[in-house]
Amino acid sequence: MKKAPSPEPVTISVNHPSHNGQETFTDDMEYYSWFDEACIQDMNYFVKTITGIKSKGIRPDLIGSIIAHYASKWLPDLSGNVSAITTPPQTESVTASVMKKRFFVETLIGILPPEKDSVPCNFLLRLLRTAKMVGANPNYLTEMENRVAWQLDQASLKELLIPSFSHTSGTLLDVELVTRLVKKFVGLDSEGVKTGAALVKVAKLVDSYLAEAALDGGLSLPEFISFIEALPSYARTTEDGLYRAIDTYLKAHPQVLKQERKELCRLIDSRKLSPEAALHAAQNDRLPVRAIIRVLFTEQTKLSRHVDWSGSLTRSPPTNPSASHYFEPGSGGRCLSKREMNVQQAEIKRLREDVARLQSECSAMHLQVERLMEKKSGGSKGFFRWKRLGLAPSIRGSVSVEEMTNGENGEGFEPQTPGNMKTRLVKGRTPSRWRKSMS
Repeated sequence: MKKAPSPEPVTISVNHPSHNGQETFTDDMEYYSWFDEACIQDMNYFVKTITGIKSKGIRPDLIGSIIAHYASKWLPDLSGNVSAITTPPQTESVTASVMKKRFFVETLIGILPPEKDSVPCNFLLRLLRTAKMVGANPNYLTEMENRVAWQLDQASLKELLIPSFSHTSGTLLDVELVTRLVKKFVGLDSEGVKTGAALVKVAKLVDSYLAEAALDGGLSLPEFISFIEALPSYARTTEDGLYRAIDTYLKAHPQVLKQERKELCRLIDSRKLSPEAALHAAQNDRLPVRAIIRVLFTEQTKLSRHVDWSGSLTRSPPTNPSASHYFEPGSGGRCLSKREMNVQQAEIKRLREDVARLQSECSAMHLQVERLMEKKSGGSKGFFRWKRLGLAPSIRGSVSVEEMTNGENGEGFEPQTPGNMKTRLVKGRTPSRWRKSMS
């Protein structure tokens, strides 16, 4: 990179978050003494180059790529490659190295394009981590948090695992920082700036981060609950990730009291658990009894609803004869799941068995009626062989007509036996001498 011909006092033009203008380091000799002249000259030349590129109307995303590439070459901490990070030379003190990194980081933050999505989110997270590590100005940190919160749906779990550099924090990860980022992103979603798909991505990212943070023995229960509540419940399409994080926390913190376990498990919506997660929760000894009962009750409700759906589908078949019974009516052609198909097939099999049983009983009753009629006829081969003469249908017709007549006249129904039917037929069709012999 080209360098200035002489180490003159440097004036760097940057966009400071708190005030716009020029920041002159010549008045602060103590701050200026930590850097060598070549370092200042190279950064000054780079800032002037970026300013010239901006004035020519270059796209902000290209400018962001240039800054990210330069920062990765200048500061290996920003490259994302762990093997590229080197320790400072022994000729340079640790304090001088930290102050130089702070100067670089603050200068890079100041020249970032103000447009949204102009710089990759993972690079912003690495820049934010380095800025917290070197103790950058709080104004720069606030600006970086706002930038990252805007693009949080593009972040990866690896870059979001920022360690805590505060001596007062008892956790390994900076959970408070990520909580603030999530709350700022949710604020953007409530304002309608972000879409629902972006919120779902952030929910999955938060659940993965929760599972990692839950392993930290120094993470207190109020901090863990505050982090969970930072994301609204409607953002999660499934609660499997949250359940896994809570189970991991209870496993890593066996000293949690029973009342605290109840309070923590209330955050799980059992209706959004998958069958596998619900089965694991029902057998989990670390969960309170009330939480397990709630999961079992929810699964029983789901099963009953599926059975009702399958029963209504069997009782009211689709009007289209070509429609397959594997599709649920009124659902836009949604294919039934394997579980629903099994329930439906079991219902159909049961109905078929009932129909077959009723048919066999009906056949047995017909056979019994025929035997009674043959027995009452006395085995004669004459007029009373109803079946041979083909008079069985007429018998049934005469009986039904007489029943209707009796009903219309207000008379009571007489018990219908083969003897009664035969007598009525004889009364209507035989001469008087046959009638006397029957009596």
